[in-house]
Parts: sequence; C-alpha cells; structure tokens
Amino acid sequence: MTEVEDDINELDSETENGDIEMCLMSEVDYSEQSPTYKSRPDGEAAPKVKQVDFNGNPDSLFFNDGMRRIDLVLVYEDESKNASEKKGSIYRRKQKRRECFEGSLMDFGVELEATQSVIDEKMFYVKLHMPFETLCSYAEVLHIRLPIQPNDLAPQSSGYNCFTKHFYPSEDVIVKETEYFTAPFRKDQLNRFYVKDRDQFFTPAMRSRMAYYVLNRAPYDIRGNMKKYGFSKLLNGGVYKDAYPLHDCRFNVKSKEPSCPNERFLLYNEWANPKSFYKMQPLNLIRKYFGEKISIYFAWLGFYTIMLSLAAAVGLGCFIYGYKTRESSTWSKEVCDPQIGGQIVMCPQCDQDCPYWRLNSTCESSKRLCIFDNYGTLVFAVFMSIWVTLFLEFWKRYQAVLEHDWDTVEFLQQEEQPRPEYEAKCVHEKFNHITKSIEKVPYTACGKCMRVSCGISTVLFWILLIIASVVGVIVYRLVMFIVFSVELRSGLKDHKELEPFKEYVTPQMATSITASIISFIIIMILNNVYEKVAIWITDFELPRTKTEYENSLTLKMFLFQFVNYYSSCFYIAFFKGKVVGYPGQPVYWFWKVRNEECDPGGCLTELTTQLSIIMTGKAVLNNIQEVLLPWLKNVIFRRCTQVGSEKVIPRWEQDYQLQPIGKLGLFYEYLEMVIQFGFVTLFVASFPLAPLLALINNLCEIRVDAWKITTQFRRIVPEKAQDIGAWQPILQGVAILAVATNVG
Repeated sequence: MTEVEDDINELDSETENGDIEMCLMSEVDYSEQSPTYKSRPDGEAAPKVKQVDFNGNPDSLFFNDGMRRIDLVLVYEDESKNASEKKGSIYRRKQKRRECFEGSLMDFGVELEATQSVIDEKMFYVKLHMPFETLCSYAEVLHIRLPIQPNDLAPQSSGYNCFTKHFYPSEDVIVKETEYFTAPFRKDQLNRFYVKDRDQFFTPAMRSRMAYYVLNRAPYDIRGNMKKYGFSKLLNGGVYKDAYPLHDCRFNVKSKEPSCPNERFLLYNEWANPKSFYKMQPLNLIRKYFGEKISIYFAWLGFYTIMLSLAAAVGLGCFIYGYKTRESSTWSKEVCDPQIGGQIVMCPQCDQDCPYWRLNSTCESSKRLCIFDNYGTLVFAVFMSIWVTLFLEFWKRYQAVLEHDWDTVEFLQQEEQPRPEYEAKCVHEKFNHITKSIEKVPYTACGKCMRVSCGISTVLFWILLIIASVVGVIVYRLVMFIVFSVELRSGLKDHKELEPFKEYVTPQMATSITASIISFIIIMILNNVYEKVAIWITDFELPRTKTEYENSLTLKMFLFQFVNYYSSCFYIAFFKGKVVGYPGQPVYWFWKVRNEECDPGGCLTELTTQLSIIMTGKAVLNNIQEVLLPWLKNVIFRRCTQVGSEKVIPRWEQDYQLQPIGKLGLFYEYLEMVIQFGFVTLFVASFPLAPLLALINNLCEIRVDAWKITTQFRRIVPEKAQDIGAWQPILQGVAILAVATNVG
C-alpha cells in the first residue's frame, strides 16, 4: 500500500477496548457548504476553548457573561487520570480529535465555553453559542422562513373551533403567538425582515437546529485538502458523550430568570400533567419548544384519538347489542336445545383418544360467540370501512392546514439538506439532466442497484423467517390440540371438583391461549433482532436526506412488523378450519398431523383471544419500556451521583442526568400507533371493543408521551417536518386492506 493510500485509509474511530473501524476520507469543498468556515494554514494549531468555573446560577441559559445564549451543549469525559498505557494512547487520540473539532467549530463562527462538572470532576461541558452573523449565514443556507411583517388578515373560525376553544389552555397562561407573513431568509436583504430584537429574531429551536447542522459538518481531522467530519463518528468513538439543547427550566419549578420563557414549565402543567387529560393540546407551543417534527406527531395522535371516539361509541353499541341478544340468538338457542343440539352427534376432532361428542356441549362457547358474531357485527364492519376512509381524508385536510400555518409547505424542496454521511462519500461524478450540471454522488448506478437489491433481499429473507415461525406455531397448535384433548378429559375425570370448568377450559381454548402467548414471545424476539438489521441495511443504502433515510427505514420496519404481528391473525381469520376434509377423510399436514378445526361456531372467538393477548401484551410492554425504564434510570442515576445539598447544579448538568431520546426518535411512537390502527381496522369485526380500548389507551398515550419527553428525556434537537412521512402511504395501504378484510 502506498503512502497516499495509508493517509486515506485512516483509522476512523476507537472504542474502549481498542476496536477500530476503517473509513474513507473524501475531499470536501467547505466554501460551498459552510459560508462562515475559515480554513487554517497547514501546521497551525487549533484555537483552544476557554475554560471557566461555574458561576453558581442554576437556571442560567447563558455563558458566564450573561449575554451569549447557550444553543447546544457537548459533553465529554476526561480519561487522562488513572488510565493505563494502552488506554492513555486512545485518550490522547480522542483529545486530539476533540481539540481539532472544537477548533473547527470556532472556525465556523461558533463561540465555545467549557465548564467542569460540579458532580464528577472527570466530566466537562462545552457550551456552544451562535452569534447573530453566523445565524444569518446558516439561516440562508437552510432556507429558514422568517417573519417579514405581522399578519393583518382576520382569522377564520369554524363551528368546531367554537366548541373546542373551551378545552384549550387559557390565553392568560399560554399567550397566543403573533402570526407573521414569512419568506426564506436572505442575508443581503436583512432590512426587509421584521427584526424587532436581534436576540429574539431567531427562536431557540431555530438556533439549536442550526448549531446541530454546523456540528455535523465541522471536520475533526484535517490533512491538507482531506477533511474527516461527521459528529456521529465522534459519538460512536467515545470522543463525546452527547450533544443536546437545554431545557429552559425545571419542569415543576418556574425559573426566576427574567429572560426565561418557562415554556417547559407551561408544557408540563397544561399538557403533560395527568390532570390536563381533558384539555386540547397546545400544538403551537409544542412546535415552538420541540420543533415541527414532534408537534406533527402529537397533532396526528390527537386527531386519531378524536376520530376513535366515534368508532368506539358504535363498537360499544354493537357489543351491548350482542350481549343482550346472546340468549335469544337463533344459533345459540338451537345449539343449546337438548332436542336439537343434544341430538346431533359430532365426529371426533382427532384420530386417537378423541370420542364422538354432541353439539350442545358447546352451548356456553356458542353464547360467547354470539356476543361478537351477530347482525350488529355486519353493520359495524361496514361502518369501519367508511370510518377508515373518512379518517384519512380528514387528516389530509387537517395536515394541509398545519403545513400552511407552520410554514412547511415547501420544506422538502427548499430547506432539507443532505445528510453529512451522504456528503462525506460523494466521490463519483454524475450529470444531472434537470440542472444540466455535474454533481457528486456517493455511488454509481450499478452500486446503487446493488445496495437496493441487498436491502430488498434481506427484508424478504426476514419476512420468510416470520412465515416459517408462523408455520411452527401452527404445527404446535396441531400437536398440542391432541395432547390437550387427552389430558383435559382425563384431568376432569380424575378431579370431580373441576367438572364445572369443562365448559370453559376446552382443548380449543387451551391451545389458542398457549399458542397466542408463544406467538407474542416470538414477535418480541424477532422485533429486537430485526431492528438492528434494518438500521444496518438503511445505513448501507446511504439515503441522501434524513427524510429519505427515515422513510426507507420506516418502510422496512413496517413490512416486517406487519407480517410479524398480523400473520397469525390472518391465518386464524381466513385459513384455519377452511380445509379440514369431511368425515372419514380428514386433511393431514405432513401426512401425519391432522389439520386443526375451528370451534363449531367458527374461529371468531379464537381470533378475539389472539387480538386481546397481543394488544394487551404489547401495550404493557411498551409502557414498561417507554415510561418505567427511563424513570428508573433517572432515579438510579440521581442516587448514584447525589451530592451535598450545599452544591448548586447548573442547568446543563441537570439535563445530562436525563435520558437521551434515542437514535430512532419518534419511530417507535408512530409504529405503536400504526400497529394499533391495524388491529382496530383490519380485524375489528371479531372484536368490536377494540376501538374503545384503543381510545382509552390513546388518551393515556398522549399524556404519557408528553410527560416522557418533557420530564424524563433531554431536550430533543428541533427538526422540521412537512408531514408524517412514510406513515401516510402506510396508513392508506392499511385502510385499503381493512376494507377487504372486513368484507371477508
């Protein structure tokens, strides 16, 4: 290998145990990407970050001078003390990268200030401030829309707003924001924009977003024209622990700082607090504090919950009708009648040890079946087919209103920038037939085809693996039905006190419950494994923008989750008991195991059992993962790092004690709700109470998610989003399939 190749194939990141990975550096023209970047001559040392002592003000959101606002905080650990020789060399390499990276940030026009931790002397916090000139430069790069004059048009109100306004927080508590006409920012036309106060012109969310943009594009290793960048590499290599914007105050205590808006305190009291469960969500304040991406999720979740109330009311009515008519149903009366059902002798349900039986032995199960399978079920299935279509169309309308009000109509076309991981590997040239210019891309047409083919084949392999697991559960059903048929019969004969339960503990019911539990366990295991595979495939495909990345990952994950969660339900609803042969000539699997049959009334009761176990188990597990675990981690962390009451902890250190939001962000929140949407619409004919249970769950879910991101997690870096992304076509696909399954 030549000396030049040695320089290119440089070690990119190191972990604590010395593991390394290779990364190809690419030549980057920073004059186009970073207008404030000032290159340093070769050999010139990077400027040092000024280190200051904490000034003792725990609520401060500014540097020690009280003038420069903190837009982002970096955290790192000083490993120089008590380090072995091997770890010492790793630390020196991390320190060199950190110094180069921080020097690059200052070259980009960012001001830095470092402070040692009050709790742990090994921890250091580097505070970032974006001056006004730097903000103007990057606002133009990101095409951020900013106000040009106040909106003087009279707002339009509707009958719906007149009804819901009584449930919104009082305007005395959450002041209504002034509306403006906006335009994409241009630095050379600053005088045309509505700059009332330079410090307030860019909101904290905008400032943090631009700071994170710079963070991802500042090089951490420079050799001539070769520059390595990408903040995620520094996080993975342990150079930094995290980067996050600050919460503006404690969630349960109002800040005494005159410049603090106390938006976190307001959000907790008026939105995240369980006492506010009946209130409408303050979406504009959520957008201002957390960004459009978070607010559009809560807007969709709130709209979905409101629409569920109508479906829940109709479903509850169908359930009550079925419960009232279960005794008078023609089907249950004939099955239970000794002169009708008692005279019909049924064939054995297995080849060995299964006797003939009379139809009226299923009297109680027939009555239970009539609760869910009645004339009301037909009406409800038709209603849900109409409801799901109206839900999507009304949501599109509401989403268009939010896009207009939040200035995200042209976001994807104008504002979204390429991912730094994409930019770093743009080494191939390609002619763009639209712009008529040469542009750099990370792969050739053949390379892109290979990456996409690899992703598709991997997803198909995992889907086939799920189908194989479903077949395994079916074989379990076939085998265990015979076992339960023998064991339950002998057990009831040996224990006379169990005789009253023979109507309820049937072989079908025992097989169904145990198979559903096994299916749920398989679902959870495959989910955890496939998540890592899907992320790896999407990283390998190298999408251009973050929206493309999230859409690609969303589609992969949902295809897998769809087959994982719904395959067993589709089997019970449409395939089980449909091909069983006739008396004397049953159908066999693998020429040995007799195909299983439904209960004489059908498989609807078993499908209800399957849905109940999966929906309940999933809800319980999600709440443990989303609520209990972060809360426990925060409590344990605070106990382990408890300091004397005389010490004052700064705002940035209080926030670091909270949990990080995670790489996938809102993905699992959307996934949980879309999977629930599938259960509510696809198989609702078997379980009319599903919309009611979903409504109750969602009323809690809104407040739980709000409480979680407001109190238990570090503040999320604000991001813009035009809509709910790939979830929109996914919901449309589920809606089309729901109409077909309800007809079936």
